[in-house]
Amino acid sequence: MLRRTTLTALVLVVASLLSGCQTSFGDLRLKVAAGGRGGVYYGLSTVLSGVWGRQMAIRPPEVLATEGSVDNMRMLRDGRAQIAFSAADVAIDEQARDQGGADLRALTRMHDDYFQIAVRADSPIRKLSDLRGKRVSIGAMNSGVQVIAQRLLGTANMRVEKDISAVPLGVTDSANALREGKIDAFFWSGGVPTDTVSALSKAVRLRMIDLSDLLPELRKRYPGYGTATLPASTYDLASGPVITLVVRNYLVVTASMRDDVAEALVRGIYSSLPDLVGSNSAARTIDTRAAVETEPLPLHPGAVAYYRSVKL
Repeated sequence: MLRRTTLTALVLVVASLLSGCQTSFGDLRLKVAAGGRGGVYYGLSTVLSGVWGRQMAIRPPEVLATEGSVDNMRMLRDGRAQIAFSAADVAIDEQARDQGGADLRALTRMHDDYFQIAVRADSPIRKLSDLRGKRVSIGAMNSGVQVIAQRLLGTANMRVEKDISAVPLGVTDSANALREGKIDAFFWSGGVPTDTVSALSKAVRLRMIDLSDLLPELRKRYPGYGTATLPASTYDLASGPVITLVVRNYLVVTASMRDDVAEALVRGIYSSLPDLVGSNSAARTIDTRAAVETEPLPLHPGAVAYYRSVKL
């Protein structure tokens, strides 16, 4: 009887100690800068918010609709958001401009974005230079889409101010404008398939512009970009498969985030991969083996702790 009483007491003490060691996030409040509502960032952020809320026992982080990566980085720096999705080129440029402020840190590499230049299947536009004089959406203001659009047009010796009639629209407004004949083409950078573009392709047959003639020079100027084939099956493209630009995506925080919070956020991402894939198949490319490939943006120490715990 004494032995059973002693054992019970020991179990209670150990349980108490373990409970005391568990991280409590208390009334932690987080906001996620998530891009436009029709984009992949926003959909993944919505899923992650629910996961983080449950796993960390906090109020689910607020998902903020934004203009895109440039806007997200500004919100992160001025404290309007604590977590942000960003295209790698925008995040790296922002880090390079740092003047002693809140340094950026990556939690993980996420999915890759494919640059998409969509036109109607019956359009005469076949290559980027055919956009001269056309009405083109170059992405929302303060978006990563505009960053790539400017660089791509520059590589083709074209200028937004001179060679095209440019309008700054997000992906949802761009899709609506193309369907209604208000624009001739739109630029978009996002995971594939992007739900908004998929919906458009069911209403209007689409083609995508092949960029293979411009990518060698573009990558010479901006080595961080990759190339890939966008399969015709992605949107039932009349153009068939096309070669296009690929840019990595990061989930970004600042160096001031607590290590235990950062570790819990990363753990939530990789424990919820089936849910993320269910939200958008672009999440199939999120993988722990590629997660640490965020150079030159350094990983947050909390993220490093997680990857070490899973022996990466």
